[in-house]
Amino acid sequence: MKQRHVQHLFWRAGFGIRPKQLNTVSQKSKEQVVDMLFKASSSATPLKVDTSEIDHFSTAYILKNKTQLPEFRKISREKLKTYNVAWVNRLVTSKETLREKMTLFWANHFVCRDEHIYHVQQYNNTLRNHALGHFGDFVKAISKEAAMLKFLNNKQNRKQKPNENFARELMELFTLGEGHYTEEDIKESARAFTGYNNNFEGDFMLRRFHHDYDFKTFFGHSGRYDGDDIIDIILKQKQCARFVCGKIYRYFVNDTINEKRVEELTNIFFEDYNIERLMRYLFMSDWFYEEANIGIKIKSPIEFLVGLRKTVPVTFKKEKDVFKIQKLLGQMLLNPPNVAGWKGGKSWIDSNTLMLRLKLPSIILANAEISLREKGEFEDTFDKYRSNKKKNEFVSVEVDWETFNYQFKNVKVNDLKTLLIIPELSAGTETYLQTLSQSSKQDYCVQLMSLPEYQMC
Repeated sequence: MKQRHVQHLFWRAGFGIRPKQLNTVSQKSKEQVVDMLFKASSSATPLKVDTSEIDHFSTAYILKNKTQLPEFRKISREKLKTYNVAWVNRLVTSKETLREKMTLFWANHFVCRDEHIYHVQQYNNTLRNHALGHFGDFVKAISKEAAMLKFLNNKQNRKQKPNENFARELMELFTLGEGHYTEEDIKESARAFTGYNNNFEGDFMLRRFHHDYDFKTFFGHSGRYDGDDIIDIILKQKQCARFVCGKIYRYFVNDTINEKRVEELTNIFFEDYNIERLMRYLFMSDWFYEEANIGIKIKSPIEFLVGLRKTVPVTFKKEKDVFKIQKLLGQMLLNPPNVAGWKGGKSWIDSNTLMLRLKLPSIILANAEISLREKGEFEDTFDKYRSNKKKNEFVSVEVDWETFNYQFKNVKVNDLKTLLIIPELSAGTETYLQTLSQSSKQDYCVQLMSLPEYQMC
């Protein structure tokens, strides 16, 4: 398999690839490499943080000690920060590369936000468990998740007074897309999801007295439907497969939709809604590796941060630095901006975030000072640190150059360019690189990561 194609695959199916693995993988066929990716992600390792200090909280305990809830919420919010950092670290270190990349994708498809650490942790692992499974089972599991029941108000959905929020977003954001259902479909499906609830631990509960057991008419079908029945009917609409494949194509292939390719994927997915089969087909397709699809996507903030850390291992000494950087870059895990999630693509970049992206490698890897002319959120934040005499402590890190040197031991300095930069460089950038010193791999690595082209994958 061509080295460039391997790099393309590992950036789209993961967060980049290190030289030693690249040398090994490049000797294999495309089928062998793709098989290797799926084999490594055949199982799901749950991501959990230590919650022992609040594990005595339960449904029974809360019923007797409601005054303790504020204390639980306070600790839970701190645990969410820990979980955020743990998730970023998982993306950097996990060998289940594809599953973790899929988990990140689904987190921005089945968008959800909550402050209950048990429910967030459970939700995140549901995404992970179903990331490469059957899409129908996935949607049904999501519909019963405590975090989602709260986020889209389905806990308030009762026979006497249906709440249509989840039913609407189920079709608009999760399965069909806007314009492929009627208001009556929303009303009828909302009735099927009445009574859905959960306990404090996050276990699903159907409150029978709040569930509507009467007949519903949905997409031309009538029956005493519950939520699972509604989802089964949605899956019979080819538009469901088409909608999901469109999002898969934008995320893993190209922001510009190719209708022919999306329909090709749709035909595969509609047969059985097997996510693994769909992704395997995608990664095995020759058109996935066409030059028009390589190096043309802007890395999301998380992809940028994780990719940097995979190249040069970095340990953040303070948790707050990890989500501080996420916030300034515009993507904080567990905290999506709205029900539709992050737009992605060009929305990742503006004059403020681009400036930070170009300077971040120096900030993290070389403890560099920052010189800024225009003011903005990032600049104002940095000024606060500077005024507190923390000029060189915007982030506090330990950089593992030893591992970097081992990984790049047999790489010539001039070859770093092809290993770190995916898109073709412009003539201006090529000229600029010739002016840079190549006496140190470490310095040259930081300089390459500071190029606009490094923002692409």
